[in-house]
Amino acid sequence: MSPQAPAFEWPVRVYYEDTDAGGVVYHARYLQFLERARTEWLRSLGFEQTRLRREQGILFAVRKLSLDFVRPACLDQVLRVRVTVAEPRRACLDFEQQVLDATDGHLCCRAQVNVACIDAERMRPTRIPEALLNAFSTVSTTTDALANGDIAHGV
Repeated sequence: MSPQAPAFEWPVRVYYEDTDAGGVVYHARYLQFLERARTEWLRSLGFEQTRLRREQGILFAVRKLSLDFVRPACLDQVLRVRVTVAEPRRACLDFEQQVLDATDGHLCCRAQVNVACIDAERMRPTRIPEALLNAFSTVSTTTDALANGDIAHGV
């Protein structure tokens, strides 16, 4: 994907279950927000993970990640989780992700995530199918819900 391509964004609202006793998002929840956004990005390109496993025999698994917590997110806050593919390669993808306040755009968390393509039967690294690589390098979108100001998942 070219660096100029727009990032995919997915909305998330912070619920009580996402927070610690102080009403601040618990650090491990950011991983779930990031995962959800990558899954929805893939779905927006026409690739659902259950179909990829059934039809292509592949899975995607996080191999490595780095998180930088910049500003706390709190209960009831609406966030935008941004997904950008930094480097698609034959058997893995490097993502740059950000969790932003949907109101003021302030950065709450940034992540670098390396995701490997895995053969579902052998549980070993394998090549990303060409159709996916082509989609990754030519398409990047923002959800219609976010673009229209609507919020998904009850946000």
